[in-house]
Amino acid sequence: MHIRPATAADDDAVWRIIGPVIAAGETYALPCDWSRADALAFWRAADHEVFVAEDDGTIVGTYYLHANHRGGGAHVANCGYVTAAEATGRGVAIAMCAHSLEIARARGFRAMQFNLVVSTNERAIRLWERCGFAVVGRLPGAFAHPRLGFVDALVMYRTL
Repeated sequence: MHIRPATAADDDAVWRIIGPVIAAGETYALPCDWSRADALAFWRAADHEVFVAEDDGTIVGTYYLHANHRGGGAHVANCGYVTAAEATGRGVAIAMCAHSLEIARARGFRAMQFNLVVSTNERAIRLWERCGFAVVGRLPGAFAHPRLGFVDALVMYRTL
């Protein structure tokens, strides 16, 4: 697997990956009805550094990296990751997480924080814990899950 900076030529593949996840509304606190343009504008925001994971020339995942906050919180990174549905279980997410930790260190970040990990996303929680993240907070009912109603969200953190 090769992880590299995304280019505009990757937008179709990135949309193919993030579009269904955003539309499902189960893991990201984003509008489910976003258009391709809306989703890509968010994913490729000016302060996001975007990467894609390729396996045998096919893009199978994408993530963005940015400062979690500005000013006094700018030393803590934040990321968003999505793996293509057909690549689930092939190590794409853990490879992207490892890559993001390395890039974050190289960019001078001192820690990484995930602000809203949906508590029902147990697979992601296990993955982030394997990558050294700890749950540092629980936000009761903070996520409106489309099938399950209001569920907790977790704040996860690790130093770099």
